[in-house]
Amino acid sequence: MKKQLQQISNSKASNSRLPILFTLVLMLVSMIGMTQTAYITGWDGNVYVINVATNTVIDTIKVGALPIGVSVISDGSKVYVTNQNANTVSVINTSTNTVAATITLGTYNNPVGVSVSPDGSKIYVANSFIHTVSVINAATDTISAIIEVGSYSEGVSVSPDGSKVYVANWMDNTVSVINTATNTVSTTITVSPSGHNLFSAPLFLSVSPDGSKVYVTDNVYYDGAVSVINTSADTISATITVGHDPTGICVSPDGSKVYVTNWNNDSTGTLSVINTATNTVSATIPVGNGPTGVSVSPDGSKVYVTNSDSVGTISVINTVTNTVSATITVGYYPEAVGNFISTHIPAGIPSLSIDASSISIYPNPATNQLTIHTSSFQNEALTVSVMNVLGETMQEEKIKWSSDIRVNIKNLAAGIYFLEMKSENGSVVKRFVKE
Repeated sequence: MKKQLQQISNSKASNSRLPILFTLVLMLVSMIGMTQTAYITGWDGNVYVINVATNTVIDTIKVGALPIGVSVISDGSKVYVTNQNANTVSVINTSTNTVAATITLGTYNNPVGVSVSPDGSKIYVANSFIHTVSVINAATDTISAIIEVGSYSEGVSVSPDGSKVYVANWMDNTVSVINTATNTVSTTITVSPSGHNLFSAPLFLSVSPDGSKVYVTDNVYYDGAVSVINTSADTISATITVGHDPTGICVSPDGSKVYVTNWNNDSTGTLSVINTATNTVSATIPVGNGPTGVSVSPDGSKVYVTNSDSVGTISVINTVTNTVSATITVGYYPEAVGNFISTHIPAGIPSLSIDASSISIYPNPATNQLTIHTSSFQNEALTVSVMNVLGETMQEEKIKWSSDIRVNIKNLAAGIYFLEMKSENGSVVKRFVKE
């Protein structure tokens, strides 16, 4: 990624009832647990599939030329990968680890960042060369809209409620804020002052789980920083100094930490750990050369960093000790910018399409209580279960149907969970975040 940016800079200067089968599937998943898998892109046109539990490469998937951006759909059934040189997006079926579809964007798009909406209905792709964002309909895997943003759009991230999309425009030092209801830019935020060199601009970004903040890497060579955006006003609220050439960024599932890769030119790279309560760097961890992508496991116990050099390694960080606990060898120049870790039903378990539009849960994220609004399961006895990302049941209760069901989640730790409503006639699962 860095090498490409340098080349660019030089040229620029010059329904409700569900099948019984699905209930049986969910029971099986609960027994064997869910698989956490990382999808790592490499310059060799491959996506390397890593089992997060064992830190081993379990599969290799051929995609398009020069893949970089990765985003996993919320139910874990698909992974979207941007292919820069092919100007396409590959859609990976995670049950089979094969490319299910290839979406053509345009001749000179140079797609980089990609982000899936929380409900999994839309995919947003930043097209760097033509300064736009393509909106993909996940049901059909076709482009539904194209939105003009700032110059050289690279990073993209969707808010947890799906109402906004934030796009980092590194050429003009701005972040575009897209209103997803209208597919228009509602605000443009100036992130860094003018007068810096070409790479002083925002590169990639990540929204906090509660949606209150956006963290943006400001890619200045010698005084790299992270800008913090207050989303209530869409203004900069803080600037945090990190290492040289900050590139990839992600927020921990509980929102307490932000992890930033510092590419550090041609020297050994580092990972900055930011304490979000104080907006200060609490640790700096040496990793491999040219660290680019970074993603946190859903339970928050591990951080994976892609080291984009010819050796092709992934550094695995223990988040308790802030040390490298494993190094995984993959292919040539791995990058994988975005959310590249999936929690999904393992291969061999049927992947079923479920219409759960008659059921909603709110608020999401939630702190103490969830409300389930549903017209399904009328006059039926229900079992409501909450499972963690490993498929373990954290709480369960039997209740009678009502249109609004309240679930107490006060005793759950912060993180990502799955709520299952089940009757003898079927079941449905919804994902939520506990703050």
